[in-house]
Amino acid sequence: MRSMGRLLGACLVVLTGLAISSEPADAQGTLIDSIKKRGRMQVAFGTFVPWAVRDKQGNWMGFEIDVATKLSKDMGVELELLPTQWDGIIPGLIASKYDFIVGGLSITPARQEQIDFTAGYSTSGQGVAANKALAEKLNWPEGYNDDKVTFVCRRGVAACKTIAERWPKATLRQFDDDSIAYQEVINGNAHIIMASEPRPRFAVIQNPDKLFQPTKDYVTTGVEGMGVRKGNPEAIAYLNEWIGKNKTWLEERHTYWFKTRDWAGNAAN
Repeated sequence: MRSMGRLLGACLVVLTGLAISSEPADAQGTLIDSIKKRGRMQVAFGTFVPWAVRDKQGNWMGFEIDVATKLSKDMGVELELLPTQWDGIIPGLIASKYDFIVGGLSITPARQEQIDFTAGYSTSGQGVAANKALAEKLNWPEGYNDDKVTFVCRRGVAACKTIAERWPKATLRQFDDDSIAYQEVINGNAHIIMASEPRPRFAVIQNPDKLFQPTKDYVTTGVEGMGVRKGNPEAIAYLNEWIGKNKTWLEERHTYWFKTRDWAGNAAN
């Protein structure tokens, strides 16, 4: 009986070891070590102008693409870019489908309950673009709180929540594709879109006969951080150190993408 007990104990130790080895890589060691060992960093992002857009050759470009590219280079690993539907980007991170979210993800209390964030590395604001024929005579902002007014937004973004809170009487339509949402306003099927600047401002510049901005002020402002699965404090520390070392570079790239349109000629239509 004692021999049988020793045998069962030994089996239990082996099975326990197997169970531990089957855990995700970032549960066994540090996430950063796992990425370096793999030789590849997997980054999820949503497609927002100018955070991440296609160029005329079909490649990704944008502020977040610059950030992810430099981060992977400094880490000494290859970069795997994973464009992801915005309303599923946090669940995908929690499910370990990628290492980080680097995609203009605003730091909010609700999101902090689900994932961890690095220190902020960029700032943004929500702006609006409205259809001239439908909305030019409406008073901003109170005139838009009407059941005859239709707002549109990209599903899953903070703007959708802002619209619902500030204009509760208005109709709210949400789209998975940012471009379709803008086209609805341009075509006169919706009064107004709210989204992260500078896209609303750029849309007005590109469609001056169709669109205008009821206000050029930010409706809300936000700070963006990189999203990391909970339980990876060493990754947060590593990324925060990288952000601190590259503060000037980050500011320069943010200015290029958000304050100029020097890049616009290379963007796909």
